[in-house]
Amino acid sequence: MHYSGTVLVAGATGRTGQWVVKRLQHYGIDYRLFVRSGKKALELFGPEITDKLTLGSIENDEEVLAAVSHADAVICAVGGNVMNPEAPPPSAIDRDGVIRLAAHAREQGVRHFVLISSLAVTRPDHPLNKYGQVLTMKLEGENEVRRLFSMKGFSYTILRPGGLAEGEPMEHPLLFDTGDRIETGKINRSDVAEAAVESLWTPEARDLTFELIQTDENAAQKSFERYFRNLNKK
Repeated sequence: MHYSGTVLVAGATGRTGQWVVKRLQHYGIDYRLFVRSGKKALELFGPEITDKLTLGSIENDEEVLAAVSHADAVICAVGGNVMNPEAPPPSAIDRDGVIRLAAHAREQGVRHFVLISSLAVTRPDHPLNKYGQVLTMKLEGENEVRRLFSMKGFSYTILRPGGLAEGEPMEHPLLFDTGDRIETGKINRSDVAEAAVESLWTPEARDLTFELIQTDENAAQKSFERYFRNLNKK
């Protein structure tokens, strides 16, 4: 079972966002891209995505509205660049931008919102919070997504991956958990993207916030759906 609607990918030219696009393409799911740079998007994905682009920033209401107006679902893979002092702060991207995207998506009738967040967002003393309170900002963005999409007829999935690594998808078994109990771990960006995309059609992923890391085992995976089902059995 795959998804039949149109998916907007916000942050599609980022390293995780690129994998989200690749996995949507893999499953033949219709998609649109919301990006700051059309040139970068064309370089990454080719000229065939020209009619799928909306240019803009999640800091701009009109541009966000244009992006979400024809989507059935959103996968949000945006994130502030905390190492660049000239970039917008986490409060502008990971909190306010995510909230703006979610609010306009809900207003325009987007039914499902998938947010890629981070491990350890409920831990204010985490070292990453030295950089513009980035984890706290991500948590505030999460909270508003949960509030907006918990109502009847709408749903959300929030992923909290560990440290992001490079590699091909579905080569490692994963560990899913809830309650921010996983303290550390890594996961391929490609597997985060796969989990985000599979959440579109997996009922057990609805209204779920969960952490995910990979195990050290090398074993090819056919699907991540069983991890969602196992979470719901706990």
